[in-house]
Amino acid sequence: MTAPLDPRIHAYRDDLAASRLSGKVSAERFVDGSLYQVTAPTAPVHAKPDARSTRTSELLFGETVTVYEVREGWAWCQGTLDDYVGYVRADLLTPDVTPPTHVVAALSTHLYPEPSLKVPPIDWLPFGARLAVDGEQDGYSRAPVGDGIGWIYSRHLACLDNPDPDYVATAERFLGVPYLWGGRSSAGLDCSGLVQVALERAGLDCPRDSDMMATSLGNPVDPPNDLATLPRGDLVFIPGHVVIAYGDGRCLHANAHDMAVVLEPIANLFARLTPEQGRITAIRRLNNL
Repeated sequence: MTAPLDPRIHAYRDDLAASRLSGKVSAERFVDGSLYQVTAPTAPVHAKPDARSTRTSELLFGETVTVYEVREGWAWCQGTLDDYVGYVRADLLTPDVTPPTHVVAALSTHLYPEPSLKVPPIDWLPFGARLAVDGEQDGYSRAPVGDGIGWIYSRHLACLDNPDPDYVATAERFLGVPYLWGGRSSAGLDCSGLVQVALERAGLDCPRDSDMMATSLGNPVDPPNDLATLPRGDLVFIPGHVVIAYGDGRCLHANAHDMAVVLEPIANLFARLTPEQGRITAIRRLNNL
């Protein structure tokens, strides 16, 4: 018997599904969907069309989604970067898509109405936000934002075609950022969100959840007798969690124990876990550092 498709990354419900799933799932109606773009600094993805429902992920400014349905202020959609499916407030999306050229490479930055640090900013943008830069003046880059123009300090941006391969160093920049279930931004993120945004900045495709990463990223390696000997960049998976080996006996991760991104001895992490919580489900090596 064929296993059902994972609804986290395949858009289907009993009443509606993506056209490409026709013949693979049962639904009352199949649609192609339309491409939309995120217009807010962050756009939470919810499990249900209800702001009180669980946040399952988060979209960042300039990312795109395929919208299959808009109803009562909510868009049922699927992210372009990781195929993640969920509900996003429709007012945080626009059908006017502008292909981005740059990405925010600072942990966060301000968006100004003019190329000047002295004017009040109109908004902020998180690390990983994507923009279509179409000009520069006085050290600021110009980009279309909503119905107008915004200016971003140019040194806070990087070209999308110029990735930073050191994903461990990227993740380290988030030290102290608060833990947030479903988060993917410098305002808060979870363990897999930290890994995903770091790998995306390195130009690597990365699924959203840790169990998906554990079966798809890099190559599997056997656990060593001493986890402190793991080389820098290895990803260690335990049930519901992922940590990044720092290469000196420590690990980097966003966790609910500290409610923050921390760097700590990997032995300390496993010492506070039960045998089941600390059961290693996979170690993956990406071989690109």
